[in-house]
Amino acid sequence: MSRRRARTLDDYGLDEAVQIRACDHPGCDRAGEYRAPRSRTDLRSYYHFCLDHVRAYNLSWDYFADMSTDQIENVIRRSTVWERPSWPFGARPANASPDEERIADPFGFFRYGGEAHQAQAQDRPRFSAPEERALAVLEVEPPITKERVKARYKALVKRHHPDANGGDKASEERLKKINEAYSTLKATALP
Repeated sequence: MSRRRARTLDDYGLDEAVQIRACDHPGCDRAGEYRAPRSRTDLRSYYHFCLDHVRAYNLSWDYFADMSTDQIENVIRRSTVWERPSWPFGARPANASPDEERIADPFGFFRYGGEAHQAQAQDRPRFSAPEERALAVLEVEPPITKERVKARYKALVKRHHPDANGGDKASEERLKKINEAYSTLKATALP
């Protein structure tokens, strides 16, 4: 039966002694096993300290030393989004990649879903909130014109008029909403 032995550094061809860094603290001759950043502006350049000196360095380390309150606030704000750029929701960033322009956006969620979507958005007239509600009541589909609104109004009046529904109160209330919506849209400048 053969016995297995543990491998040593020599088994891997490493005959040389492993280099151990000395502690960077002046007057210390212990091994510098622990890294500490040299400055706030160069976080990838390190001092190498022994355990006692890295603890002392960490206690005295102040990332925000020599910064004004506004500079500190700016660093904190950027770090809340992992220092990634941000812009208002729905606004297209100035440096959007071509991949972002190929996003399909059938519901108009991003407002910049490609050239076809932008052209469609430019052709579509803008309405105020009361006008939007009035269009929803009349259930008018785009393209929205005065003729389409008037035709839809006439069709809904015929359907919901109380005389056509035997004096039904629900139809009467629905007709009041339809008349109010039509009045709102008639007062606006529909195309």
